[in-house]
Amino acid sequence: MDSRLTAAAVQIAPALPFDKVATVDRIREATAEAADNGAELVVFPECFVPMYPNWSIDLQDEAKWAENLRDLTYNAIRIPGPETESVGRVARERGVYVVFGANEVEERYDGLLYNSLVFIGPDGEVMGKHRKLFPSNREKVFHARGDASGLNVYDTRLGRLGGLICYEHLQPLLKYALIGQGEQIHCASWPGWPEFPTGRSNRGVIDVASRAHALEGQCFVISSSLYVPPDRAEAADLGNASWTFFGGSGIIGPDGEYVAGPLYDEEGVVYGEIDLGLIPLRKAAIDTTGRDSAPATISLNVDPESYSGIRWSKEAGANRPHGKLDGHATTEAPTRDHEGAER
Repeated sequence: MDSRLTAAAVQIAPALPFDKVATVDRIREATAEAADNGAELVVFPECFVPMYPNWSIDLQDEAKWAENLRDLTYNAIRIPGPETESVGRVARERGVYVVFGANEVEERYDGLLYNSLVFIGPDGEVMGKHRKLFPSNREKVFHARGDASGLNVYDTRLGRLGGLICYEHLQPLLKYALIGQGEQIHCASWPGWPEFPTGRSNRGVIDVASRAHALEGQCFVISSSLYVPPDRAEAADLGNASWTFFGGSGIIGPDGEYVAGPLYDEEGVVYGEIDLGLIPLRKAAIDTTGRDSAPATISLNVDPESYSGIRWSKEAGANRPHGKLDGHATTEAPTRDHEGAER
């Protein structure tokens, strides 16, 4: 395995108003362009398909809010599904890995949405997906809670690849679930939002949290963050929405310093070289999975299904769901190869 590769953090806007087909086309176009520029790994922002839910319940016009949610749901995707197949075709044609955020819908349940991160390999197949365990702030009115089954690190020709979504980077246990599997390249998917004039801003949070993960895991971080140009924002016609997107995409080395970026307040693609040979150099100073760990004293166990609310009983037949939570046995999170098989 060559220790050097080029990665791309994509910072572009989805097609507005909601349009999953046109937004997937944007992923395909950006992936092809990045591959032409030498990228072997292309990472997109949180909930990129069809859009990050940046509006809240409008109590003055509750019907409009419901209509927006319906339109978001109609433009959410199944994983795997036609949209991942479309992205998979360009990934296969260009021989690249693609990671993107999406609103995921369950085929059987019209209102069940997840905030998901999709991993597609150079064979065009879905390697895996991660559903955000703890929807943040207003996301709780859109997204169901995921589970730990997607806390996986994939063995690829590029290195060991994993990823988290947004404020999961403020959850130490979730981060170490990946770090503890020997993660070398981390995909940090962010909304690049908000920056309220009279309230909180995530500009510093995204910067600090992404750099912290690189330092804590002695790994590379590709941070992809959303930016929506103001002149296109109002086309979404979402009413009670905040269009304070700023971006902040960049590529960070295991010393916590930017290899490339960050990029603010404009669309673009950040390219940077990842040299896995720098990881053992950093581990000479701190090694959180080696010399500076004490698994006999402090350890982390991950139950991959403990938050899944719906499970299918094979004995009862495919059309009879039940609500049993099956995750009682505590297991270590598995390391998976690029085909998604457990090792």
